[in-house]
Amino acid sequence: MKIDQLYIEVNEIKKRNERVELDKAWETSWTRRVVVSLFTYIVIVLFFHFAGLPKPLVNAIVPAVAFIISTLSMPIIKRWWVSHNNR
Repeated sequence: MKIDQLYIEVNEIKKRNERVELDKAWETSWTRRVVVSLFTYIVIVLFFHFAGLPKPLVNAIVPAVAFIISTLSMPIIKRWWVSHNNR
């Protein structure tokens, strides 16, 4: 009975680890970056348009590109942070 329970628990841990790995892969994927950038661009275009700001299609590029740059810099910043906070 005990071995069966251990087998079940190990399988549950493996399934959980699989989900965690997929979540981590999604967080760093280019698909996610592109989708969030597009949504950011669309929302800002709409905001600029309804706010009456000039050239909303062009000016909304800046925040979308800023998002991509920030996601590209995160691994570098994370490595620095981990190296200085590893206890």
